[in-house]
Amino acid sequence: MRYIIIGSGAVGGSIGGRLHESGQSVVLVARGAHFEALRAHGLRLTVPTGTLTLDVPVVAGPEDVELRADDVLVLAVKTQDSVAALDAWAARPVAGGGTAGQRLPVVCAQNGVENERLALRRFREVYGVCVILPSSHLNPGEVLAPCGPCTGALVIGRYGAGTDETARRIADDLEKARFLAPAVPDVMRWKYGKLLGNLANVVEAVCGSAADPAAQDLVARAKAEGTAVLDAAGIACASGAELTELRTGTVDPQPVPGQRARSSTWQSLARGAGSIETDYLNGEVVLLGRIHGVPTPVNAVLQHAAAESVRLGREPGGVTAEELGERIAGATTA
Repeated sequence: MRYIIIGSGAVGGSIGGRLHESGQSVVLVARGAHFEALRAHGLRLTVPTGTLTLDVPVVAGPEDVELRADDVLVLAVKTQDSVAALDAWAARPVAGGGTAGQRLPVVCAQNGVENERLALRRFREVYGVCVILPSSHLNPGEVLAPCGPCTGALVIGRYGAGTDETARRIADDLEKARFLAPAVPDVMRWKYGKLLGNLANVVEAVCGSAADPAAQDLVARAKAEGTAVLDAAGIACASGAELTELRTGTVDPQPVPGQRARSSTWQSLARGAGSIETDYLNGEVVLLGRIHGVPTPVNAVLQHAAAESVRLGREPGGVTAEELGERIAGATTA
């Protein structure tokens, strides 16, 4: 199997780099300065044992690679970029006939729960991954993955139909590449559980940190709304205890001098990426709340604050938790 990593930032770069290091065939897909740095100098992947310089093949887009029947497409872009990426790859021809959408599996190694639905409209074979992989990508050509002894936990399963042989083969390759990768029949239950944890990302990003009491209160209230809407929708999710148990002793943060992994949402603001995934994290809670009649003022304000920060070009920490609390109080009394 050859792995085409579509989006080679923090998560994609960590997965692609470790797969390449383990002897798997990998192609990274990247853009702009990141592509140029990868092509010129290789991937610099910093892990607890040091910095690896990996000469992984890299391309700028689907037109630069001839797809094979044994390829696996790993989608690791932010959800707001998924449709463009899926459309670009689904129609590409595969050696021996047919298109990628008809013949190749696509693996959604992404936060949120919308990507699999988007992919299934374009690909016959779709796999979800619950990604527990603290990592950062702030500079071109560089990725930080500071956990050990496993780089991350990647819970994988076929979307809509449990697990199968393809999921197990991918899981085996990931296990050989220093990931904990259980193949499960209920991957979306794990992804909904991770969604609740990701509701904190926007607080860290907008406020700069989620550590002070006011920020922690916002996170707790956002998660309480998330739990309420999932209950109202009848959606099962893995508990926080299950997610903690999965990673404890295997995916533990290790000290890397001068480095600190931040949430993907924080990184988007710090890089000035021009977009943010909050619409598919806190926004998912807001959407479900509107469908099922559950008020979600906290997540709605956080969603709006994230979009505002992008629009105004703010760096992380541009709004205080106290300010957000005031906005929420105003929304609930209006």
